[in-house]
Amino acid sequence: MDPSQGLDAVADVLVVGEQVAAVGVGLAAPAGAEVVDASGLVVTPGLIDVHVHLRDPGFPEKETLETGAAAAVRGGFTTVCCMPNTNPALDTPERIADVVERAAGLPVRIYPIGAISIGRAGTEPADWAGMAAAGAIGFSDDGDSTRSSAVMRQALAWSADSGLPIMVHAEDWTLAPGGVMHEGDVSRELDLPGIPAAAEEIITGRDIELARLTGGWLHVLHVSTAHALDMVRAAKRDGLRVTAEVMPHHLLLSHEWVAGRRRFVWEDTVVSGPCPDPNAKVNPPLRPEADARALLDGVTDGTFDIIATDHAPHAASDKPADLRRAASGMIGLEVALPLLLRLVEAGRLPLITVIDRLSTAPARLFGLPGGSLRPGGVADLTVFDPAAEWVVSPETIASKSKNTPLLGMTLRGAVRMTMIAGEVRYRG
Repeated sequence: MDPSQGLDAVADVLVVGEQVAAVGVGLAAPAGAEVVDASGLVVTPGLIDVHVHLRDPGFPEKETLETGAAAAVRGGFTTVCCMPNTNPALDTPERIADVVERAAGLPVRIYPIGAISIGRAGTEPADWAGMAAAGAIGFSDDGDSTRSSAVMRQALAWSADSGLPIMVHAEDWTLAPGGVMHEGDVSRELDLPGIPAAAEEIITGRDIELARLTGGWLHVLHVSTAHALDMVRAAKRDGLRVTAEVMPHHLLLSHEWVAGRRRFVWEDTVVSGPCPDPNAKVNPPLRPEADARALLDGVTDGTFDIIATDHAPHAASDKPADLRRAASGMIGLEVALPLLLRLVEAGRLPLITVIDRLSTAPARLFGLPGGSLRPGGVADLTVFDPAAEWVVSPETIASKSKNTPLLGMTLRGAVRMTMIAGEVRYRG
């Protein structure tokens, strides 16, 4: 299955060296070639995730480049882009170069994203040109919004000249402090402080208007509300260079999961979980089901350019039962594909759309390797069994952290092989 060619067929794939040599029916295997029987499996371009947190440097108890790479290939990802909310932040050319150098020998391609502002404090511009020269593929203060509108304007103006994206976490810091989940009926039921949808929508609107003013490339991270999606949709209609992503957990999980009522959107079965569940605390928070349904429309109508995971590992000590003290975030690299396959199985998304948003589209949008099975292109492949069932547990997760509200649940869809530049990096 290759969205770049509109290809959805039973066929053979021939890989020679680092490249795809041919795709077709009844291809003859060259003498001495390894033959992989993928009957009943799906072969796609390698998956690409432009939004992960690898916590390196600074938080080895949560994740490292090495453990994050292991989680990525296990989840079928051949390329990931890591966010700069590390310690110290990735806000200088030297720190970007360090990640590039240390990632070179790992089993997945890792591209760093530099900080928009020094220390991600939101008040002083970082050295974007220097970081770009060192290997940064975009810039973000993710984890926080860039506080200074003037710095954001300057960043977007620089983006208009450089062609690199400014990737924004939209959250009004004056409305969000102390909030642990979506502000609504469930937060009131649990007597927990909430984060209103308006916190996301206010900053989304600000940054879209700054993109309009400057002509820069604004990439809106992890959109979670229907109204924020509508703003992105309107910006695209106006011809602005605005792109956006959505996460599997915002498409399939609602704020009911925080209360331990684990039911996937579009499904009826409810599985009891911890109440409140610190692993369901994420930023932006899980929203009501109506938002999730609207977000799915944004995938089907093309408003969302890509799907990413926001893989956000945290050690168990960071996730106490008291949500006021728990860190925000959940892991995503190893559960993204199985979650999205639920939407395919339910008839809500075509599989080729899922693969496009997880592979072909991010490769094209960000100029990354892969995203296609065209002969002559790099042989980045993901092979998965859409019917294989597995239980999410600490033992089945390669990430150093195990923070997911899916623990104990059975998912369908397992990666059997991840190949990067013609080399098998994972077999499952």
